[in-house]
Amino acid sequence: MPLPTKSISVFDTPIEYLKGVGSQRAVALGKDLNIHTFKDLLYFYPFRYVDRTRIYKIKEINAELPYIQVCGKITHVEITGPKRRQRMEADLEDDTGRIQLVWFQGINWVSKKMRPDAAYIVFGKPSVFKGKFTISHPSMEEMTKENLEIVKGLQPVYSTTEMLKSKGLESNGILRLERELLSKIEDEITETLPTYMVEKLRLMPRKEALKNIHLPTSIEKLNQAQFRLKFEELFYMQLRLLRNKTEREVTVKGFVFSKVDQYVNDFYHRYLPFPLTEAQKRVIREIRQDMGSGKQMNRLLQGDVGSGKTLVALLCMLIAIDNGFQCCMMAPTEILAMQHYATLKESLKDMPVRISLITGSKKETERKIIHEELENGQMQIVVGTHALIEDRVKFSNLGLVIIDEQHRFGVNQRARLWQKSSPAPHVLVMTATPIPRTLAMTLYGDIDTSVIDEMPPGRIPIKTVHKYDSKRSEVFSFIKKELQKGRQAYVIYPFIEESENSDIENLIEGYEEIQKAFPANTVGMVHGRVKLAERERTMAKFVANQIQILVATTVIEVGVNVPNASIILIESAQKFGLSQLHQLRGRVGRSTHQSYCILMTPYERGADAKARISIMVATNDGFEISEEDLRLRGPGDMMGTQQSGVLDLKIANLAKDSSILRQARIIASEILSEDRSLASEKNHVLAEQLKQIQQEKADWSRIS
Repeated sequence: MPLPTKSISVFDTPIEYLKGVGSQRAVALGKDLNIHTFKDLLYFYPFRYVDRTRIYKIKEINAELPYIQVCGKITHVEITGPKRRQRMEADLEDDTGRIQLVWFQGINWVSKKMRPDAAYIVFGKPSVFKGKFTISHPSMEEMTKENLEIVKGLQPVYSTTEMLKSKGLESNGILRLERELLSKIEDEITETLPTYMVEKLRLMPRKEALKNIHLPTSIEKLNQAQFRLKFEELFYMQLRLLRNKTEREVTVKGFVFSKVDQYVNDFYHRYLPFPLTEAQKRVIREIRQDMGSGKQMNRLLQGDVGSGKTLVALLCMLIAIDNGFQCCMMAPTEILAMQHYATLKESLKDMPVRISLITGSKKETERKIIHEELENGQMQIVVGTHALIEDRVKFSNLGLVIIDEQHRFGVNQRARLWQKSSPAPHVLVMTATPIPRTLAMTLYGDIDTSVIDEMPPGRIPIKTVHKYDSKRSEVFSFIKKELQKGRQAYVIYPFIEESENSDIENLIEGYEEIQKAFPANTVGMVHGRVKLAERERTMAKFVANQIQILVATTVIEVGVNVPNASIILIESAQKFGLSQLHQLRGRVGRSTHQSYCILMTPYERGADAKARISIMVATNDGFEISEEDLRLRGPGDMMGTQQSGVLDLKIANLAKDSSILRQARIIASEILSEDRSLASEKNHVLAEQLKQIQQEKADWSRIS
């Protein structure tokens, strides 16, 4: 097929123009694997490799070998059994013996491809059945010179789909396309790192790395290729983030909060509910330094559940008010916004601070008054949900924006909030979801980070235990004893989808079971499909101890503060992720009473679920839990980053490549400290690559 006449880079050539693809396969590759161009295919890396360096003789086979590769002729093929439970057997012979090949699925497809008396290369795991060596569902290629070349050595394994397999693009089919592509564009592959970096770090040249990632000639070469490509991917990510940060610090001016005055001093000396921890003091110093620097603050505040982030936020708001500025706090849900508003209002009840709440359910007459007071400067603090970003919400002099759990908001939503002031207000983002260091370096690599790594005095660590369903009566007896002491309890059910009727039924069944088991107590229920007003009434009753047991879904995961609640029972705990379990556990342990988290599961559960439960029982440390969560789940599913574009990594793995990430960040930082704008001749390649990357990727990671 001739190439299109339009002048384009060979790497941007549509994939259909590669020999062996064509229009139908091109459509399938684009739909199933997002491969549209030569470049997409080049960067479609194998996810593992199989060592096929050796071809065994059949007499050398033993059942202890994990995988074997043999060559021989098919001497007999037979399909047996009833139609719905058919199996296909084939005998493969070489000059030393015979082995049986077996298929239980895909028999029609395999039988059409197989030719009796033809020679095949067969690869699979050997086992013994009725005294005979067999291989179930082996990988097979007809023995040709080309196929022998493809399968020998380290064979890459590519992700594929049933649709692609039906079009001849199983893993080996994709490998054939990679071979064809490399032969076509090898001379067009240029270096993307400066010579001094390649030499100093002893990196494999890019052309050699791309060849060896698809067609490795040895384990050593493969390792070198993987390191080179992982390093480059992480290096440019960090270079981009750090350069953004440097540029912003130089170009984006901020309000100068030069004084700490009456509001802060009155609150600190007269109304502070408990002494600040050293961690809180350290974080406030970091924030004060930012807000007084003349540059816009762009800071992430991490703190585990109950570490006192809201108190830090309040003191920062009082600094802004002392300097004549307004503040706003945005939360992702009405429950969380109302919780923050109630906490702040209670803390400031004896101080002359005007504070209000804006949510979608607020009456129009009330909102109009708030809008007027914000615009004329009378309203000093406003807490709200997405309602804050509406065009009709205007400020007189917005100086500080605080966003809670910012990963729940879209980029444009956040931007609309700080665009309500010029210059842009200081921005403080808070999260109670501990972020692993490697993920923080990637998601928030261009902003400053503060961590509250110390709990307030008097907090007793939560005791977490795992119980099987069969111990339910024992668990209920324990909960009754706690309730008799005047405490309260949460019972949490999984809710995979708010629209799933089966989940609703399980929840209601659980609610009815709890009512029967605890006849002396009042039981309430909340979930996402309960109307907000009713949900709020139920929550208010629980806060007031008019309800002793709250049956709920993860709607209470963040923001609910009931210090008297000392027990949380999490049903079907195996269905929850680690960070979600940790967030739920944080609903208790908020007072000086001993609190308990009970994780209930069936006896049968998967290996990952067992690991999650073990980690929860072993530690209360949110950062330790987040590292394990990253290791178990990978970065794509954490923090809602799958859709963000930030973690669009082709080969690096944040859970496994943290040392490469740290090295990449250090080197990127060193280069920018010497040449901030990458203007020197030796860094010309870096500047060009960065320019190209900036054009291809939206900058989703920055807070402001």
